[in-house]
Amino acid sequence: MIMISNFCNRVLMAGAMLAVCTAFAQAHQEAAASGPNPLAEKVRGANSRFVDVKAATAEGYAPIPCASGITGGAMGIHYVNGQYLKDDKIDIARPEAVMYEPMANGTLKLVAVEYITSKGPASLDGQLFNFNSAPNRYGLGAFYELHVWAWKGNPTGTFADMNPKVSCEHAVAPSQ
Repeated sequence: MIMISNFCNRVLMAGAMLAVCTAFAQAHQEAAASGPNPLAEKVRGANSRFVDVKAATAEGYAPIPCASGITGGAMGIHYVNGQYLKDDKIDIARPEAVMYEPMANGTLKLVAVEYITSKGPASLDGQLFNFNSAPNRYGLGAFYELHVWAWKGNPTGTFADMNPKVSCEHAVAPSQ
């Protein structure tokens, strides 16, 4: 009976320790995802002009429909610069796409930028890009991309594709 009791106590202690470690890891992960990030700060500094969507259109960016994820969250409406998409250069101040969340009042709120190149593996300030094979839902050849959630925190990470805090709910179809 004492052996069973000792065994049960050890199992309970191990379970408690696992719960504490799990809670600590989750808190650390959330802090890392929402805390300051040097690259996000650089991106914000280099691209703050895009807070007003008119700056994006003046620089040759054009909208494509709002992109949402099948498991929830979204990327928002991408304003894409076709010239930058073709040149394969990675320039912190010239993202290939600028991303906006459509708001209930009809405005667009800058949330992120996206860097895209067909040459890789690619990185920006040491941050590796994600690879997308072809065919893909964007109709592009194989490419490397890096989202930087510099204006809206992303609980899944500063460089994740989808942001569970972003929605396409208020997106309107472009007029034909």
